[in-house]
Amino acid sequence: MAQDDISFTDLMASSIHDMKNSLNVQISALEKIAAQCKAHGDTQDYTDLGGVIYQANRMNANLIQLLSLYKLDKAIYPVDIAECPVAELVEDALAMYRPVMAFKDIGVEVDCDAGCYWYLDRDLMAGVLLNALNNAFHYTRDKIRIAARIDGGCLELRVEDNGQGYPAHMLRDERVNASAAGVNFRTGSTGLGFYFSAQVARVHRNGGRQGMLIIENGGAWGGGCFVVRLP
Repeated sequence: MAQDDISFTDLMASSIHDMKNSLNVQISALEKIAAQCKAHGDTQDYTDLGGVIYQANRMNANLIQLLSLYKLDKAIYPVDIAECPVAELVEDALAMYRPVMAFKDIGVEVDCDAGCYWYLDRDLMAGVLLNALNNAFHYTRDKIRIAARIDGGCLELRVEDNGQGYPAHMLRDERVNASAAGVNFRTGSTGLGFYFSAQVARVHRNGGRQGMLIIENGGAWGGGCFVVRLP
């Protein structure tokens, strides 16, 4: 392949892949140091490292989302819709995020029947759940709830927190889309997580319907609710 044939997006994807691998090594090292601090009783250092590890995990999730969006856009992502035990999907996502939640003493409640199965892409939906947990971790006071149920011929996955909820401007259109995912230079939010989750929901289609991402306030504790519905 000639150098002129290499697109900017291909170069970006390659660079993102390298950054992701390096970041994973750093996260592992930070978690090891944090465990040592906890074992030695260095409570403040342990807590401080928790914030750093959270931000590193957040960055890692963003890089994975960018790579996934690149592959979806290039139609090279191997979307694999298969029957999946939803409770296992939720537990897998929680297993990855529990170490981070421990730094903030966040309680997690899961409401999902062990017999709940649905057809979905397990890897992509794990990414969506991790993104939802990341948002909930940032905004919750101390509790997060994950609920799954079959409703109206759709699987509904909800991640709720007991924070202040989403601001009014984000709730103008209940179906989150690319136009709703603006950049906020004050907070550093790019809307990437919402855009990624909405795109993943949309690749799930059945009977002329496609999945959707909805954000709302309320739920069990009156905070923010990150809701994905898959047909």
